[in-house]
Amino acid sequence: MTPVDVICVGTSVVDIPLQPVDRTVFDSVSYPVEDVSMRVGGDALNESIVLSKLGSRVGLVSAVGADAAGEFIIQTAREAGVDVTGVSVQQRLTTSLNVGLVAPDGERTFITNRNGSLWKTEESDIDVSGFLGSPGATEETVVSAPRILAFGSIFNNPLLSGDWIARLFAAAKAVGMTICADMVPSRIGAGLDDIAEALGYVDYFFPNEDEVIDLTGARDGAEAAATLLDKGVGTVVLKTGKRGCTLFTAGQEPISIPAFVRDDLDAIDTTGAGDNFAAGFIRALVDNKTPQECAVFANAVAAVSVGGLGATSGVQSKAQVDEFLASRS
Repeated sequence: MTPVDVICVGTSVVDIPLQPVDRTVFDSVSYPVEDVSMRVGGDALNESIVLSKLGSRVGLVSAVGADAAGEFIIQTAREAGVDVTGVSVQQRLTTSLNVGLVAPDGERTFITNRNGSLWKTEESDIDVSGFLGSPGATEETVVSAPRILAFGSIFNNPLLSGDWIARLFAAAKAVGMTICADMVPSRIGAGLDDIAEALGYVDYFFPNEDEVIDLTGARDGAEAAATLLDKGVGTVVLKTGKRGCTLFTAGQEPISIPAFVRDDLDAIDTTGAGDNFAAGFIRALVDNKTPQECAVFANAVAAVSVGGLGATSGVQSKAQVDEFLASRS
């Protein structure tokens, strides 16, 4: 197995974005769109491909079905330079297909399969031992553990419990890894208490403002971030959409990083913008940048990403993002 800098653990699916679509689609027998095609999706898969495009050595740990969609995911990730030896192919799973309805302004909603791999992946389907070593491994016994574990996302696979995630994070910490994690709203009513132990291991947490307010019951994003810091999160990187993001770290003043405005290109598709943001932040961490520098680079990656259809087509290289940044300086 080739040494990697980052392992991305979590969901891999196939997206079929339909763009542009508005509410009149339901009034038409036939509704022409610009494109109907299979594209890869899922937070862990998106992050791994974008990280690879940004020049990081990255491995993917995920589960797919033994079907054409699963083969498409593995082949696409491999062609992007991702180490796919951690992708588990399960006969009992059907790889999730998500149909994305993308509005003219780039906003979207997904139609998902409740019986697909997104919902049915079990804890035994996810095996990180190829990258972290056997249970009980430590920094002294693992020679070349990855530097960063990126978990995308807490609650996304309903059958991965908070206890299991905590054990995964503890194992990664034992071999000296930095833990980054994102989240989505729980599909089964799980809440903050269910992931409290896992949060104590997280160095950088990437929720969006609405998600974290709902998770914590706070009045606003700052109060929600304070709750997460009390749970042991190192730095809350609060994504605030078109406003950018704000960094919250215990004992420090919050730092707001404004988003980049794309005057030269309208947003084509916001699918995966949050995953691109996370990938950008993690790529900058690999380069030993400060959290503030990481956030600036993450905002730039997210801005570039919305210029392409699907989650992974907008960003092509780190040089592209660097050029975008230089044009805004």
